[in-house]
Amino acid sequence: MTIQEMKKGYEQEVTYQKHMLRNLGYWFQLWTIISGIGIVLTYFFYRQNLWLCILGITLFVIGTLGMLVFGYAGWKGQQNIHAIIDDFDKKIKYFQ
Repeated sequence: MTIQEMKKGYEQEVTYQKHMLRNLGYWFQLWTIISGIGIVLTYFFYRQNLWLCILGITLFVIGTLGMLVFGYAGWKGQQNIHAIIDDFDKKIKYFQ
């Protein structure tokens, strides 16, 4: 394996990882919207309709949990990208 092949492989991996992080960002936005809908339902139907209030609280809790999960996955993904780049730098310095 030449240095150019290794460089191309690492570039492809970093590009793929960034694409997956972008997808995680979309999922995070979805859960943020779900949580926001839950807040709105809870606010507007607090004393008027018990079922819509319970639905709002449920959506808020589920949305918050989803945001935590995908936020953590995004954070770990960023760490993974930095680890890949550091590993690539170490290998390039070793071969040169």
